[in-house]
Amino acid sequence: MDIEMNYGGDYKYIPALSIRSGTGIEVLPDLYQHTIQIVNIFLYGHPQKDDFVLIDAGMPHSAQKIISVIQERFGENKKPKAIILTHGHFDHVGAIIELVNHWNIPVYAHPLELPFLTGKESYPEPDATVEGGLIAKMSPMFPIEPIQLGNHVHPLPADGQIPYMPDFHWIHTPGHSPGHISLFRENDGLLIVGDAFVTVRQDALFNVLIQQKEINGPPRYLTSDWQQAWDSVKKLEALNPQIAVTGHGLPISGEELTTDLAKLVLHFREMAIPEYGKYLN
Repeated sequence: MDIEMNYGGDYKYIPALSIRSGTGIEVLPDLYQHTIQIVNIFLYGHPQKDDFVLIDAGMPHSAQKIISVIQERFGENKKPKAIILTHGHFDHVGAIIELVNHWNIPVYAHPLELPFLTGKESYPEPDATVEGGLIAKMSPMFPIEPIQLGNHVHPLPADGQIPYMPDFHWIHTPGHSPGHISLFRENDGLLIVGDAFVTVRQDALFNVLIQQKEINGPPRYLTSDWQQAWDSVKKLEALNPQIAVTGHGLPISGEELTTDLAKLVLHFREMAIPEYGKYLN
């Protein structure tokens, strides 16, 4: 029997914007990044083909915008084969129920993320006490209650494969959330990071607003295990990625990516981990 899908009781529009909201970047011929308020969604697949997927599902109340973006890139009445989630925080699943209802497509996530997507477990409370800017102070208003996707959500294959993304494999990169994943394509070094690291200081309102590009650790106010987060960044740096796209901020590539990611690994404690906050060990 189908379980009725629903959002948590704290689901709501979040009044946060950046100057890049509503704009897109063709990162590669088969990868398109579009910014929904302060978060990025990704479309993997060539526009001339019907075989594409959506990676992450934007902010609350953004479904019609996401549908419009897909129609502009792939054509009227086209739909993704699936939605792949890097994790289930509110800004990555904000429109997912409307999208699943509209397209009748499956959702895939790491098994450890499924409790937050099947109504069983809330995320830890955002840490408004964390060292950081105004976005961090706003974080108690962010939704954390689990959503219910019922039998529409499925665990990713244990062997690292990703449905409808045959050249990629997923990598478990916990810390920001228990079942956080990143996606990697070895033949060209393309890394779809999620929030394991980002390229904007996500806790600082001004940096988010102007999208000032700087590599940083995961958003501080929603990261509950900093040792895991550091280990995940080390794991991603060891892949020697050549281009990286993140859940927040602009793409980064080449020598800039190599240098900045190595610096983040080496100086993670100073650059990423807050000096104080309730989730520090």
